[in-house]
Amino acid sequence: MYTIPRYCDLDGVIEISPLLEGVTLATLKACDTIHVRTRNSDYEIFMLDPKSGDALVRGGECFTEPVEATVSGSSFGGCMLKAGWLGVGLRMEIYVNGQRTVTSPVQSLRVEHVDFGAEAFESVESELVEKSAPCDR
Repeated sequence: MYTIPRYCDLDGVIEISPLLEGVTLATLKACDTIHVRTRNSDYEIFMLDPKSGDALVRGGECFTEPVEATVSGSSFGGCMLKAGWLGVGLRMEIYVNGQRTVTSPVQSLRVEHVDFGAEAFESVESELVEKSAPCDR
């Protein structure tokens, strides 16, 4: 008999989601940058409108040059999407010109905030420390 892995059904996802570490896009500000390392690539996501997920994305084979995109959220690679959230261990879903790109699983996330002080423009690291998935062995 065929059984569905626990994390692939809705009950399993509900159990797992509070345990996953990640970034809620809506809590970010315009001009914040998310540095993402997946199993296969590195990405830079420069947020234009965090509430809608609009961003400039560069990285991986698909985005060798910065491109306007919508960062939709994270999934296990199937049809269930946690919208507006990027999670360690999950795959990012990015839309460019109506085409969906799904990355390999995220291994780490780091957010860089930009401080628009009166004196100068400075880049400051987020209080969000780099979050890493356990090593696959």
